[in-house]
Amino acid sequence: MGAVSGIVAAVAGLASAQLAAAAGRPEASPVTAVGGAVVDLTPVAVREWAIRLFGTSDKLVLGLGILAVLAALAVGTGLLAVRHLPAALAVTGGFGLVGALAALSRPEASWRDALPSLVGALVSAGVLYLLVTAAGRTRPAGAPQGRADSMDRRRFGRLVAAVLAASAGVGIGARRLGAHGSADATASRARFRLPRPTVPAPPVPAGADLRVPGLGPFLTPNQDFYRVDTALVVPRVDADTWRLRIHGEGVTRPLELDLRQLLARPVVEHDITLTCVSNEVGGPYAGNARWLGVRLGDLLREAGVRPPSQGGTADQLVARSVDGMTIGTPVEAVMDGRAALLAVGMNGRPLPFAHGFPVRMVVPGLYGYVSACKWLAELRLTTFAAYDAYWVRRSWAQQAVVKTQARIDTPRPYADLSPGRVAVAGVAWAQHRGIERVQVRVDGGPWQEARLGTADGVDTWRQWVWPWQATPGRHRLEVRATDGAGAVQTGVRTGTVPDGATRWHTVDVNVRALG
Repeated sequence: MGAVSGIVAAVAGLASAQLAAAAGRPEASPVTAVGGAVVDLTPVAVREWAIRLFGTSDKLVLGLGILAVLAALAVGTGLLAVRHLPAALAVTGGFGLVGALAALSRPEASWRDALPSLVGALVSAGVLYLLVTAAGRTRPAGAPQGRADSMDRRRFGRLVAAVLAASAGVGIGARRLGAHGSADATASRARFRLPRPTVPAPPVPAGADLRVPGLGPFLTPNQDFYRVDTALVVPRVDADTWRLRIHGEGVTRPLELDLRQLLARPVVEHDITLTCVSNEVGGPYAGNARWLGVRLGDLLREAGVRPPSQGGTADQLVARSVDGMTIGTPVEAVMDGRAALLAVGMNGRPLPFAHGFPVRMVVPGLYGYVSACKWLAELRLTTFAAYDAYWVRRSWAQQAVVKTQARIDTPRPYADLSPGRVAVAGVAWAQHRGIERVQVRVDGGPWQEARLGTADGVDTWRQWVWPWQATPGRHRLEVRATDGAGAVQTGVRTGTVPDGATRWHTVDVNVRALG
């Protein structure tokens, strides 16, 4: 009964905390707040291991892990309550304090963000007291022992069922309240119509998509585009109330724009490949899309900003998202003429919420952690010497140009192949430099030239294919690329920290014997 009491009390507390968070900020719920704090405090090596192991499911795994730990602690607290109820109630209050402190540690937090955890702890303590007291009541005088035990269990069971039913009702209410809170954002996205681009992107050139079986499409569908961020709850921003502030060092004309005012400026379209710095060589965290938005460099010039090469005082543009994430981008890169965008569209549709609706940054040639702020709320001009953005404070480099990479998509690692002609194919990227050459070799032999798909500018990946006459046995395939500046991809192996992984992508396969 003590263990059950602990679990039921925890369920009631979490449901109440969720309702309180739904009425305020969803990010303030205990599981989300503690999860965010865990992400912040996790060593870089452990975080990278989790991304490699769980991929884009890392947030789900983290949430389930937190719930599992809470369940174990709840059982322990319930068992303690049977023996020493005041101590168990104090422990429950301590859990609430931990959740409150975690919520207050989050970016953009206010004192109100502590309330969900405190409410949850109060409800949990009350339910625990009620259940443990009920479970410990003496038998009715004169009742046979077996009958009295049965009566106590039935009474306890009815009480547990009532608490669980009430908790379910509170949980449903929290869910509906949360859905109602995001309804305006969902409706604003449904109403939003992408403007017609002033400078549309040309059609994807013929031959850019090689259409090799096992090789993905040249433009990555929105639902398949990778997502790597720290948001345990995806922000849902109302486009009708969204605002962007541009200010800081070297800004002579500060700007504050709503979405309509932003899109009153020329809107352009550009194909750009994005890459995450956490991407291992050969990894999946790269995607190519057609982005629609306003040129960021033009917007900064409108605010009076000059790049350092023209005497500007600020060399870092710090983008801040609505959830407080900060990303620092070199001002020079944003204003050197490349297609740095404040994007509102992705592959002909408004940005998905998971990819930054209503406005995000896209800067070709830089890893996402120094260029691709989602759910954008503020742009502040400063210097790299004066400020370290979120990831820089966690051992990543201040500036990180995307490294030249080639990836084998087919055949897959450890594939079992038939002898004969095999299409070895994949993608290669070196954003803002372009790809000029891809070479493949087998078992350490001479490098062979792969056929490249047609280039779609220098900011996108290029598909490639090489016909291999496969012979029986185990074989190792390796690939390397040469970028538009003539630099050959290095075979030296380095990890993702601090500025991106390097080596040649390698795939081992088995070719079956004839007959």
